[in-house]
Amino acid sequence: MSTLSIQLPESLRTAAEALAREDQVSLDQLIATALAEKIAALEAERYLQQRAARDDRRAFDAALAKVADVEPEIPQGRMNAL
Repeated sequence: MSTLSIQLPESLRTAAEALAREDQVSLDQLIATALAEKIAALEAERYLQQRAARDDRRAFDAALAKVADVEPEIPQGRMNAL
């Protein structure tokens, strides 16, 4: 582990402390978890952008052309779930 000193607006610190108490975790743990979630979201976005950049519309259309153009069958008893 490493130590990081940050400056926060008082209102943000107060809100973070309240959330940490509510979740019964330390302020450090709350901040580390929030940062991990943000990093994961940004990495996922970057991954999706990279995948989109490799787009091949003709390959997509060719694959889609192989799919039958029919309504899906709904298993008995599942109609009410929709």
